[in-house]
Amino acid sequence: MDEHAHWLGRREEADDVCALPLVRRVAALLDRDPAALQEGDELPPGWHVVLFAPATPQGGLGADGHPLSGGLLPPAPLPRRMLGGRRTRFAGPLRIGAAVRRVSEIAGVRETQGRSGRLLVLTLRHTIGAADQSAPAVIEEQDILYREAARPGAVPPPLQETERPVARCSRDFTPDPVLLFRYSAITFNAHRIHYDQAYATEREGYPGLIVNGGLTALLLLELLKEASGAAPAAFAVRNRRPLICGRPARLCVAQAASGWTLWAADERGRVALDATAA
Repeated sequence: MDEHAHWLGRREEADDVCALPLVRRVAALLDRDPAALQEGDELPPGWHVVLFAPATPQGGLGADGHPLSGGLLPPAPLPRRMLGGRRTRFAGPLRIGAAVRRVSEIAGVRETQGRSGRLLVLTLRHTIGAADQSAPAVIEEQDILYREAARPGAVPPPLQETERPVARCSRDFTPDPVLLFRYSAITFNAHRIHYDQAYATEREGYPGLIVNGGLTALLLLELLKEASGAAPAAFAVRNRRPLICGRPARLCVAQAASGWTLWAADERGRVALDATAA
């Protein structure tokens, strides 16, 4: 921790436009009618993930497709990077067509030991709102995980499974390369594990393309809206294991004592992503 303590408090501001064409692409990805969304409408909660995509020049990308350095994130202390989880509070509306601003800050950093070796967890706090207003619309913390390089043939210890409640609503789906490509395209995510089969299997050691955790979380959030008839005020997700492209998966929503519990399970029924909503 001490060697990385100087990262704490680093800040960055970014501007974007909640553009109607971009929002309609999200609708198309989710099999919703793009034409039903118009300028001035509220952006559906959770769709902010397509805003503020980093416009890193091609020469600034590493072998895995992630930016090498620059911006708020410091140079990678370990070679592999992924999103471990996020906690989002929807504090107000964002309007389609509006200019938006994001203020980001490194809020935490800690080193730990994960199932596959050394792990550095960097927590980013993003505050998003209309550029002409001071009140935030979205406040989100993201845990960025830096991991050691994959060791050929290494198998991490199995995750312990916990009993799940009876789902009030569930949906089976099989992610395919087209779905992964479209999500990577609208989020401008160049991480090769989501679209480069050879890289994902030969360099990273995965059995296939990896479904982006942000995509799985978005699908779960949409299912929750259908099941509850309303959008939550807060939504938190934690990635546990990857979903593999081409393999059946299931999205589940269940009521909890306070709010909702959600999860995505792989073809063996193992939980890949945990979520809560309130």
